[in-house]
Amino acid sequence: MDLNTVRKRLEERERLLSPYAAKSYESRGREAFEEPSAVRTEFQRDRDRIVHSKAFRRLKHKTQVFIAPVGDHFVTRLTHTLEVAQISRTIARALNLNEDLAEAAALGHDLGHPPFGHAGEQALAELLPEGFRHAQQSLRVVEKLEPLNLTWEVRDGIVNSSKVREDILAEGYGTPATLEGQIVKLSDALAYLNHDIADAIRAGVITENELPAEVTGTLGKSHAQRINTLVCDVVEHSWAATGADATADRGGIGMSERVAMFQRVYLWEGRRDESERAKQVVRLLYNYYVERVDEIQSDFVIGSDPPWRQAADYVAGMTDGFAMSAAERLARHSPTGG
Repeated sequence: MDLNTVRKRLEERERLLSPYAAKSYESRGREAFEEPSAVRTEFQRDRDRIVHSKAFRRLKHKTQVFIAPVGDHFVTRLTHTLEVAQISRTIARALNLNEDLAEAAALGHDLGHPPFGHAGEQALAELLPEGFRHAQQSLRVVEKLEPLNLTWEVRDGIVNSSKVREDILAEGYGTPATLEGQIVKLSDALAYLNHDIADAIRAGVITENELPAEVTGTLGKSHAQRINTLVCDVVEHSWAATGADATADRGGIGMSERVAMFQRVYLWEGRRDESERAKQVVRLLYNYYVERVDEIQSDFVIGSDPPWRQAADYVAGMTDGFAMSAAERLARHSPTGG
């Protein structure tokens, strides 16, 4: 049996997708040429590389919202990533787009997220000469720090996955070139807005009864109902851009205006004191290692980079627990004791 016929059969299935779907056999390619896989399309290959990467495994020990929460059911960066991938696949399938591309970009979109969620990202953004965005860092991870040689389409979906948190319909920091990348960008917002509420309820910060009646009445009273309503809304609103009757001047992936109501319900950023402690940890670690790059022991830095870049890559790659342990160790040995 010629195994290459397996890949060719999978590529033939892609011809049945929307004319506006990204096709793996039409990919702009990788930075370094590789012979095609015998049994996987190019986007399937990228998905597998991301799942097997060290950066992906570290996501299970990185916080999504709450810092070092007590309990087994709080969202981590890994479970968030899996939720985004699931939502992305559901939407892509319904719109007859390329599920494999959407899944691969979703699985890679947070690989560069630093510890302590958005608090850690904000701290690094204030410290670095050129600022810090986790989407750019995610691209840096797959291109430089743990080179995976991904296709252009997946890398485009990763680097353009960030959005303006106050308005998930805004273009944010970049618009993905593919409809599948646009799905990932919106799915990221749907996932975190929903599980931020679930975590806040779980932590006792708010209760179900405190959610506005207009929201629960329109979107649903449970996490599952809200996700289903929003996903269906995306599919219905975006069909004109992807279906067989789509026109050349089609729009992109989006939602109806009722998302404006939903996004104002609750944008949890963590307890303020927890957030500040997390930022202090990141500042301590960055300021220490930027002056002592010779003490960095990690294969996730590039020795020829300037000290600030090495320190940023090292700290951004840390898990929450490792960062807290390192900060405690440095504080114990500091001349001032903290």
